Amino acid sequence: MPHSTELRMLYCAIALGLLQMIASVGANVAGRGLPYGVGPRDEPPRPLGVTASRLERAYRNFLETFPFFAAAVLIGHALGRSTATSALGAQLYLWARVLYVPAYVIAIPFTRTICWTLSIVGIVLVLAAVQPG
Repeated sequence: MPHSTELRMLYCAIALGLLQMIASVGANVAGRGLPYGVGPRDEPPRPLGVTASRLERAYRNFLETFPFFAAAVLIGHALGRSTATSALGAQLYLWARVLYVPAYVIAIPFTRTICWTLSIVGIVLVLAAVQPG
């Protein structure tokens, strides 16, 4: 089966997640210091700055939505179903997640929530298109 748009978007979403993880870890180490980052972390961490905290929360939010997206895409792939709707949903998910990061870090009112909502709509579109039965 050739690579579908949905699988390409899944690949890109994995790359996005890795980039978010690297940015979050980098900001964490910059804010708390390398000794805390490589140590046993027995002591409570000192608070992060605003940007580092937002990067961490954006990454954690990605981790909350990504498994649903990945499962929906992989179900579609396993069933051999790739439709215009599932492709649109996958693209919507990815681009909403890409825009979510700067929207969260910059704190643009309502934009973060709109991006999150669009990413969920994207997952729903993929699920609707690949519904077994």
